[in-house]
Amino acid sequence: MMTVETLTNANLWERRVSNVPRGVSTAYPVFAKSAKNAEIWDVEGKRYIDFGGGIGVMNTGHCHPKVIEAIHKQVDAYLHTAFQIMPYAPYIELCERLNAKAPIAGNKKTILFSSGAEALENAVKIARAATGRTGFISFIGGFHGRTMMALALTGKVIPYKKGFGPFPGDVYHIPYPMEYHGVSEDDSIKALQNLFKADIDPAKIAAIAIEPVQGEGGFYIASSSFLKRLRSICDEHGILLIADEVQSGFARTGKLFAIEHSGIEPDLITTAKSLAGGMPLSAVIGKASLMDSVEPGGLGGTYAGNPVACAAAIAIMDLIDEENILSKSEALGNKLIKRLKEIQRDAKSVGEIRGLGGMVAFELVENGNAHKPSADLAKKLTAKALEKGLVLLSCGVYGNVIRILVPITVEDPVLEEGMKIIESSLKEIEG
Repeated sequence: MMTVETLTNANLWERRVSNVPRGVSTAYPVFAKSAKNAEIWDVEGKRYIDFGGGIGVMNTGHCHPKVIEAIHKQVDAYLHTAFQIMPYAPYIELCERLNAKAPIAGNKKTILFSSGAEALENAVKIARAATGRTGFISFIGGFHGRTMMALALTGKVIPYKKGFGPFPGDVYHIPYPMEYHGVSEDDSIKALQNLFKADIDPAKIAAIAIEPVQGEGGFYIASSSFLKRLRSICDEHGILLIADEVQSGFARTGKLFAIEHSGIEPDLITTAKSLAGGMPLSAVIGKASLMDSVEPGGLGGTYAGNPVACAAAIAIMDLIDEENILSKSEALGNKLIKRLKEIQRDAKSVGEIRGLGGMVAFELVENGNAHKPSADLAKKLTAKALEKGLVLLSCGVYGNVIRILVPITVEDPVLEEGMKIIESSLKEIEG
């Protein structure tokens, strides 16, 4: 008689190591069984507070009832036809709603894909087709995906690019402003101007891609003044501006798109992650004249804009309005920064605290010294927090930044429980 194996974290981890390559890293040897809003339970029944949100995917929480309902309704109708073969209404409705919300003047169009990297790849294709140019500029510390062109745009070698080159050419990187580490807005603009003098004629640049708030790079925030200067330079030279909103979009910063805080208009926007509340979906939104520059058949994908994912995304857009998610994100950010400042008073390793709406992070540095960022402290904190039942994610060029991507819908008692775990864990690792 066959026996059913009891699932444990240990035996699942052993199976993972034996069957899944090490190239896909796994932060913790803990396996999820169920989740709701800002909490996850593992296969052994232990509860965790989720401050990672599936890497910024669960802005409206795990398994929101309205999202689950929309998914089930679509699943009962049909799963897939391929939009390029037999299209369907959810794709059209979602594109209409994204066009209406995107902070771009005039007529807009949207195309759907499956991942953030796929959105960036296609934004590149659209920009090249629209301008007839080949060059691209992105930023040091930026993360744009793991496919080859997205990797070329990504401004961090380890772990993303090591061993995978050569990458597509005509991609250039300049410093992202991060005052805390001595890079001013003027430094970034000067580097861009020097690039135009030394490496490539601006008339050859199709687009500049920027995250309004860097995600993997460390939650550094591009100021309104910097983005306005960048927009002006793009306008002067006929360069398109791509806002990569894969992590910063869909209410994370208190606006639907983080670029809205600056008051400028990008030419193209890429979005993914929290767009569909856990379903794989991404989009490129842009000026209609640019989006129509590609010949029929030049864009698409077998699973791109899957109807189930579209249904989930439509439900997410309803939720953002119905549950005042934008104002909740602002309030969440204020709570997080207030508590982190309280923690900072007694924690000598907490450096700069920064955030835009609910997209908040803090640096871990040796003895409060910005010149000594500590990835080791970040590793110790995330490990200690996990022991206590809190999922935390690190990031940053130096690996020393702790980012908080808790669902915006988190209940106050759960949020405070998580912050107390951060506070107690810091005390323990600092000795």
